Amino acid sequence: MKKFYKIALLFILFIFLTSYNPNKFDFIFEDNSNFFRIKKIVVINNLLVEERDVYKKLEKIHNKSIFLIKRKDAETSLKTIDFLEKVEVKKRYPDTVIVKIFETKPVGFFFKDKKKYLLDSSSNLILYDEKYKFNQLPNIFGDGAEKNLTNFLSLLENNHFPIKKIKSFYYFQIGRWDIKLINNKIIKFPYDINNDIIKKTVELLNHNDFKNYNSIDLRVAGKIIVE
Repeated sequence: MKKFYKIALLFILFIFLTSYNPNKFDFIFEDNSNFFRIKKIVVINNLLVEERDVYKKLEKIHNKSIFLIKRKDAETSLKTIDFLEKVEVKKRYPDTVIVKIFETKPVGFFFKDKKKYLLDSSSNLILYDEKYKFNQLPNIFGDGAEKNLTNFLSLLENNHFPIKKIKSFYYFQIGRWDIKLINNKIIKFPYDINNDIIKKTVELLNHNDFKNYNSIDLRVAGKIIVE
């Protein structure tokens, strides 16, 4: 009996190979895939990115075969959305696409050419809209500030500088920063800023004598000038 099944299987395989038509096969696959059309797009892990923006970008895949949609193509379509750092697109058979959003972080209001922008943690400029409710963000001024603030912020954060106390950042093209605190006191940093300078600044901020001064000037190497 087993011998009979083997002979039958070999016969069927022979018939398939001798009658195989690639074009016809592709047509059958595409036709069958119509039973798995995309009916749902689910957006998760988003706070700033609006679902409607995702749906609009992926409108072209709706009702398409889930087998014929490539995840990389869908992810590429979404890359122009504001506050989007990266995205993961997964298929849930038979008819759902799940879009997981990873967002950038807004770090401040940037002013350029009489326009107001939101600057995010990936150094992207996003034209400001009243729908964004970020009233506590600092202001950022200076040509080139948008390209250099991320590194400066990392340096401050790594040395435990009180970021939430910053009211404004001022960037100068020689490569240095001034900071205005929410109490309007000014800190002037040198262009060759480093960890030791930041740590020293944090110590000065915690010193009671600083309350008597309006500014700390660290631009001269080895000197601290207060006013």
